[in-house]
Amino acid sequence: MENNYDAIIVGGGPGGSCCALRLAEKGKKILLLEKAVYPRDKTCGDAVSGKTVKSLKTLGLLEQVQSKPKGDVYGCVFSSPNMDYVEIPFKQDKAYSGAPGYCVRRYNLDNVLFSNAKKYSDTIEGFAVTELITENDFVVGVRGMNSATKKLEEYRGKIIIGADGANSVVAAKLGVGKNDPAHEIIALRAYYTGIGGMKNNIELHFVDSILPGYFWIFPLENGAANVGVGMVTDDFKKKGVDLRKAMIDITKNHPLFKERFANASIEGGEAAIKGWTLPVGSFHRKNHFNGALLIGDAASLIDPFTGEGIGNASFSGITAADVAARAIDEGNAS
Repeated sequence: MENNYDAIIVGGGPGGSCCALRLAEKGKKILLLEKAVYPRDKTCGDAVSGKTVKSLKTLGLLEQVQSKPKGDVYGCVFSSPNMDYVEIPFKQDKAYSGAPGYCVRRYNLDNVLFSNAKKYSDTIEGFAVTELITENDFVVGVRGMNSATKKLEEYRGKIIIGADGANSVVAAKLGVGKNDPAHEIIALRAYYTGIGGMKNNIELHFVDSILPGYFWIFPLENGAANVGVGMVTDDFKKKGVDLRKAMIDITKNHPLFKERFANASIEGGEAAIKGWTLPVGSFHRKNHFNGALLIGDAASLIDPFTGEGIGNASFSGITAADVAARAIDEGNAS
């Protein structure tokens, strides 16, 4: 494996993989570094929005994603704390026969994207970036630990792209990695089966016990669902909410949901409820530097209303690739 690249992408999730694929289309030499070994799970709401669908179409990958187990999504349901209820259908693209959106487990979605990105990039899985290499105020490379060789390795590129998520090492090394608790969401997710009243809608329910957060139900394959709760970190800390307890209580006791969840069960039991943090776009993090760019969650691009991040990650990956390709062609990564 060579040491010098047009671009080094740190992180192989939707943002990093889409970025790699777009750069490959433009004939660039890419190194894709991923801390995990694929396929791997990623805690998420699993919603593939219309924006994500557009990115998948752009990269020619929509049919591959559609072939995976999924829930088709045709609209969104909202309910208020006083249990008012509204259903809003999504706009259907007449030139496109599929659903406007999907819910696809990240284990499947990310593996489709990463597997395709690997075809066109030098790739190292199990590589944890620990340092950025800077020269003359420009980022020119990365150092990190390769779990396969058990060695600290160094690679250089004309542009380094941080796509390494909410706890981005690249963002931290660039001095912008601290998440503001007023612009960060704490969320929990579980996979349920047997929920009643499921339709082809994503559901966002604003429930008193977790305001100003919300409770969600997103349809998956074969009647399964991604169910979770989320609150802004600042509010979560101030109110001292036990999110796990609140989530279970909503499913068992809330008037809108107790009958729907009466025969439902969590895949893997309550121990399988997982949490994560979401840095949202209401905080405008600097995302461009001499020789470096941030995308997706590393750039704090998650939708602050819905908590959806895949669409902005994939879109930012494609956009960053277009900018990076131009910078490489012009020899100007400032």
